[in-house]
Amino acid sequence: MRISLTLLLLTLALPLQAAPPAPAPAHAFEPYASWARSGRQFLTLDPRGDGRAVEVLGDLAGAERIAVLIPGVDTRLRDFDRGLGGVSRRAPAVQARALYAELRATAPGTRVAVVAWLGYDPPEGLSLDSARDLRARTGADELTAFVHTLPAGAAVTLIGHSYGALVVGLAAPHLPRVADVVALGAPGMGANTAAGLGGARVWSALAPADWIRRIPQVRVLGLGLGRRPSSPEFGATTLPTDGVAGHDYYLVEGSATLRAVTDIVLSGGPRHEEATRVS
Repeated sequence: MRISLTLLLLTLALPLQAAPPAPAPAHAFEPYASWARSGRQFLTLDPRGDGRAVEVLGDLAGAERIAVLIPGVDTRLRDFDRGLGGVSRRAPAVQARALYAELRATAPGTRVAVVAWLGYDPPEGLSLDSARDLRARTGADELTAFVHTLPAGAAVTLIGHSYGALVVGLAAPHLPRVADVVALGAPGMGANTAAGLGGARVWSALAPADWIRRIPQVRVLGLGLGRRPSSPEFGATTLPTDGVAGHDYYLVEGSATLRAVTDIVLSGGPRHEEATRVS
């Protein structure tokens, strides 16, 4: 009997319940199986539906500082590595590698880990789901559960891009151990002010050319994501955006935002000395 692609891949993510039939040729379930074979670290790799993936860069168990990146609308497993539309800078895996490289270059003696966390099902495109917070609330529950599994002694920074920042904002009040949250190109965070996020320091970057600026800051009858964290009334600390050409450029090599986020991850947590001490 022929095995479907989904069933083959599920053997990578789910406990084996019974002996499987003879395996199909390797090409039948590429590229996902090759990601694990190449030595990459995945805590989750699940192709069901739009797919889930949680990839770790660095030694998670021994890390002093952990950054968790949460992507936004239209992110699927098929785009996790290549980026939406084949644009690599949009890929969670690529963004995580850029941040990890910057962290290692800036503080080579610090034990750091970066997690690219596609542990929820983001909305598809400019849809009704992307204009409300239902998917984000489910994602926030899953993110909260994930953060509770991280090493207790590590300082954790949550970094949400676009709709992913809404997931972060909804999770933050339930995560007192997280001292710093970062919103990149965020339409909203589920609160009207930074004070509503449970006491975490809130940092926000919104580039002049980011199309998110065109989304109205409203919430009516469950539609809309409310006030942007980049608005002065929200109370977040503004991050520099030099070198950020648009919505998907915050974590590209050479951007001022990437350097600032690196500073936050390395200096955050209980030892954070000054709220504006980023480059």
